[in-house]
Amino acid sequence: MGAKGRSKGSRKQSEAVGGGRGRLVRESHATMTELMMPQHANTLGNVFGGVIMSLMDRVGAVAALRHARQSVVTVAVDSLTFREPIHVGEMVTAYASVNYVGKTSMEVGVRIEAENLITGVKRHTNSSYLTFVAIDERGQPVRVAPVVPETAVERRRHRAAERRRQRRLEARGQ
Repeated sequence: MGAKGRSKGSRKQSEAVGGGRGRLVRESHATMTELMMPQHANTLGNVFGGVIMSLMDRVGAVAALRHARQSVVTVAVDSLTFREPIHVGEMVTAYASVNYVGKTSMEVGVRIEAENLITGVKRHTNSSYLTFVAIDERGQPVRVAPVVPETAVERRRHRAAERRRQRRLEARGQ
C-alpha cells in the first residue's frame, strides 16, 4: 500500500475513534537515526550533549507537527540527564510521540538509544519530555486536536503527562 493509502486510512481511524476531533498517538510517532561521527564528539570521543539535545528537539518537533498539522515551537524541555556517554561510531536512534495535548500545547516524549554497530548492543541513554505549542502564520498559538491514546501504555503515559502538566502549571503560578 502506498503512503497515500496509509494516510487516508489513518485519518478515517482517528475520526472514528476521536469523533473527528482527535488524533491517535500512533499517528504522531517519529523516528530519526544518525551515525555519530568525529565532528559530533569531544576530544574523548564522547558525543556532545548539545548534539543529542538537538536530535531530541528535531524528532520531538516532527511528532508535534504530525499531530498538530501546524507549525510548532519548542517552549519547554523537562530535565535531561545523560545516563551514559554515546561514542563516535555508534548509531543513535531517537523515538518520539505525543503523550498529551492541552489547548495549544503538546507534550512529546522522546527516547534516545545508542547502538554499537559491531556488537549490536543497544543502550537507552536519554529520555525527556518536550512541550511544543502550535502556532499560526502570525506566530500566534492555535488550538490542537486532542490526542487519543489506544493502548494501556499510551493511556498510562497520557495520565502521567497530565500530572506533569499540572506540576508545570503550578510551578508557574497558574
